[in-house]
Amino acid sequence: MPDIAYEQARHGSSIGQPLTRRDGLLKVTGGATYAADNRPEGLLHAVMAVSRIARGRVVSLDVAAAKAHPGVVEVMTGANAPRLAQDPDAKDNPFVFRLDLLQNDRVRYAHQPIAVVIAETLEAATEGAELLTPRYEVDPPRIGLDSGEPQEPEGVGAGDKTTASRGDVEAGLGQAERRVETTYETAAQYHNALEPHAVVAQWQGDRLIVDTPSQGLAMAKMRLASLFGLDPKNILVRSPFLGGGFGSKGFLSGPQVLGVMAAKLVGRPVKLVLRREQMFGPVGHRAETRQTLRLGADAAGALTALDHHTLTATSRFDDFYEPSSAISRYLYAAPAVSTRHSGVRVDTGTPLFMRAPGEASGSVALEGAIDEMAEACGLDPLEFRLRNYAEAEPISGRPFSSKALRECYAQGAARFGWDKRLPGLRSMRDAAGRLIGYGVGTALFPALMMQAEARAEIRADGTGTVALGAHDMGQGAWTALAQIAADGLGIDLDRLDFQSGTSDLPNAGIAGGSAHTATAGSAIHSAAAVVLAQLADLATGDERSPLFGAGNAGVYARGGRLVRRDDEGRSESFSEVLNRAGRASVSAQGQGAADPASREAYAMHAHGAVFAEVSIDPDLGQIRVTRLVGAFAAGRVVNPRLVTSQYYGGMIWGVSFALHESAVVDPRSGRVMNANLGEYHVPVNADVPSIEAILVEEHDPHVNPLGIKGVGEIGITGTAGAIANAVYHATGIRVRRTPITLDRLLG
Repeated sequence: MPDIAYEQARHGSSIGQPLTRRDGLLKVTGGATYAADNRPEGLLHAVMAVSRIARGRVVSLDVAAAKAHPGVVEVMTGANAPRLAQDPDAKDNPFVFRLDLLQNDRVRYAHQPIAVVIAETLEAATEGAELLTPRYEVDPPRIGLDSGEPQEPEGVGAGDKTTASRGDVEAGLGQAERRVETTYETAAQYHNALEPHAVVAQWQGDRLIVDTPSQGLAMAKMRLASLFGLDPKNILVRSPFLGGGFGSKGFLSGPQVLGVMAAKLVGRPVKLVLRREQMFGPVGHRAETRQTLRLGADAAGALTALDHHTLTATSRFDDFYEPSSAISRYLYAAPAVSTRHSGVRVDTGTPLFMRAPGEASGSVALEGAIDEMAEACGLDPLEFRLRNYAEAEPISGRPFSSKALRECYAQGAARFGWDKRLPGLRSMRDAAGRLIGYGVGTALFPALMMQAEARAEIRADGTGTVALGAHDMGQGAWTALAQIAADGLGIDLDRLDFQSGTSDLPNAGIAGGSAHTATAGSAIHSAAAVVLAQLADLATGDERSPLFGAGNAGVYARGGRLVRRDDEGRSESFSEVLNRAGRASVSAQGQGAADPASREAYAMHAHGAVFAEVSIDPDLGQIRVTRLVGAFAAGRVVNPRLVTSQYYGGMIWGVSFALHESAVVDPRSGRVMNANLGEYHVPVNADVPSIEAILVEEHDPHVNPLGIKGVGEIGITGTAGAIANAVYHATGIRVRRTPITLDRLLG
């Protein structure tokens, strides 16, 4: 086939343009249909009853009282719940997590579902659930890192190594002129997306239709097929809109499956939506960590050794370990590096992926320890980092250029005004006498690629279609992927029909790991390339076409036309090519996946630097983040407006990590005591008065065909550490536990 060149016009191309969201009007006018907005005919409402203990078993439920309540249709318990084709505790791959689906009377954590009440109205179902008055046989729960059962993980995160090392750390520490040993702790955090987990399920014989928020449509379909013994072709999962996911909607949770089971039990469509407090248990969270770091440096301030150990928790019945130490494998150029993880089993729901799993928690400890080492060496924190950037990954040895990081620091420092920082602790105050502190943190996140498929088509009327089961959880995927599709097909965006959000479309993989745009975008790019190659083949092989014989010179696509590369005066519209050939359309399927050779040869990360200014009341310890400036290099930017929004969101989450979020668990009952948004604190507008993101230009030809890296999670990494370091600069008090609360400054 002819060689097709994709020329991106300086003006008019879609990629690189700061377009507003294609779905924005639907969202602000209430036209976007989220899962719980669906109301099929005959809909019933389901409400979960959840455990108030963390360990034991359910002895009895007053099912009769609940069923006698007006409007209640059925109560689903372990006694009558539909039997499943697959044991929900079975694990046939590392990305299947055990679910609590009323298959027995065991209680494994607080807020575990123990029954589902199904009624004609939400009010009746809610009142029926209250009437169940469960009785328990209670076992003492294990809660906290010091109470759990020790467990040595076989892997951490997404199947990563538990340990990794290079060089002799003990020798490096022994040779060091200056040493730091320090321990940081991070609190447990719980997913609280704007949209809680929800499901509307309806059975049509052996066919199942499910509306539910999902970051992985194909995975959800296959999980349902396994659990219910269905042919995947008989399952349709719809998820056009998500009100946030952040990892918690990457895999089907127990409550979502319970909604499907309830619909099967009663033979009518059922809606089940989690209440806010029910988010604190069965849908994943970020586990608490205790991280101990040992660092050594020579007289010139160069690291000689870095040792990073993480102790974290998982549930008593499943395995997921926060990979906090892993970030120390990549960033700083110590000749000896060791990273290790240990675990304990506790009586909670299973921790899962939560925005920047490992990197967010690990960077807080690493960046704090780096600041402590800089102070021990008598160096400015920024200067110390500049001296110790890695030119190769400490563990793998793959080429790792510090150029992008240095540029991020240069631009960020200039915009922030780092040169105005006074080195002394408690040395800066504002006009009102509040203490001012400056802090800095490095941001790093892997540029991941997964697998995806897409279908592309060009029609004889000059329009195009791209279809794939992609996911938009608020990051703007509908818009960014459509921009890639329009440029890939060489048509204007208003001539594109972009289809996504249902499981009957080609598998777009999972929207996770900040990899969705790169992965799904590469699949779109691949499908579009094949379509245009077919179109060019029709044109260059037809004597009636002005492009006849241009096979060797090649053509490119732009504005709905094929243009001869060596003579731009010779071109032809897509419509002319197809109509003359008697074709209604040309179409093709394409795939996106990582290139193993490139991944083996090169380190691949997005880079950044975050600068924070805090203002602290010297008498009350009240902390305010007054300024945040982040500079990020993340490859090719598809839509700068959306990318900036993602950076803002990540940095605000960093504020939340540093100063606000913490699940308070009662060690006696194992219950989260602040399971609501009144007491589980997250930032509001007043907490982030000034925030700025700088998009640093970066071209990476190795990461994928489009040069795209993810931006959804990197904003967190570096931000929390920068804030913690700024608090220390302002007060002289090094708080090594997040969130940093005023009592820790006053005590």
